[in-house]
Amino acid sequence: MEYRVLGKTGLKISRIGLGGIPIQRIDAEGTKKLVYQLMEAGVNYIDTARGYTVSEQYLGYALEGIRDKFVLATKSMARTKEAMAKDIDISLGNLKTDYIDLYQVHNPNMAQLEQVTGPEGALEALLEAKEQGKIGHIGLTAHSAEVFERALELPWVETIMFPYNIVETQGEALIKKAAEKNIGFVDMKPLAGGAIEDATLAVRFLVSNPDVTVVIPGMADPKEIEQNLAAGGNTAPLTAEEQQKVAQIRETLGTQFCRRCNYCAPCTVGINIPSVFLFQGYLDRYGLADWAKDRYGAMAVKASACVECGACEPRCPYGLPIRKMLKEAAVKFGE
Repeated sequence: MEYRVLGKTGLKISRIGLGGIPIQRIDAEGTKKLVYQLMEAGVNYIDTARGYTVSEQYLGYALEGIRDKFVLATKSMARTKEAMAKDIDISLGNLKTDYIDLYQVHNPNMAQLEQVTGPEGALEALLEAKEQGKIGHIGLTAHSAEVFERALELPWVETIMFPYNIVETQGEALIKKAAEKNIGFVDMKPLAGGAIEDATLAVRFLVSNPDVTVVIPGMADPKEIEQNLAAGGNTAPLTAEEQQKVAQIRETLGTQFCRRCNYCAPCTVGINIPSVFLFQGYLDRYGLADWAKDRYGAMAVKASACVECGACEPRCPYGLPIRKMLKEAAVKFGE
């Protein structure tokens, strides 16, 4: 197992970590078995979130007695000081620990980022929790390149998590800047929400980039662990054959695949278009139908509200037939 220092945090972590979303589809005992297999393989980085339903609780159960073997990261959607302080304490309880190595502000947009850093914002609670020893370090996760770029200028940001994979490379220059600023880069969506079927190639593509500190594929099965660790152990540059396969995947997915760049916004009726396609990906590929439907159901404006004005489509840099895709999503979600 290759280990890296996670930027400013100074934490020594495995190049391959665990993404905690798929844990929701197994049980507590299955999670414990998974965590022990990871530990034996040398994986020491685990990422979860307050929003991943039972993920924190299952991991808390699984980590009893071996907490010190892992660097533990979680995150919260809280934007105010009060809400973030509450979430930190809930996370500590769920994870059955008295400290969390990395606590992250979970996917704020630009306006929410201002709220987080403003008076009585979530950052105040994070800094207080750090002083109290409840958390060790502070990071941020984003889906927007604009937020990523802004985060690089914030002195309290020690790590950044962002989607980066074979078909989502819009953050590549920013990832390089993060490395130059000694900000740890946590790579999420390494398989593009499961859209990339060749997991070995997907992981190889990522670990061949020296600016990627850690890759966190979601794993819920021992075979997935074996496959990802085998791929992650080969950090050599991609071969000509692998590069050709990468090009083929981009060609296959590039015409019908949302990369969540958000250039399509704003929708004239208020649909959060990237979120619709994100939740549809979980519905189709992750085996998390209930979770995806719950998140979709909480959206203020559903895909079915599309009036087919077409304003979004010229803005999409990938030429996606967004109106058609929204119709398909509305059918799949039933609203």
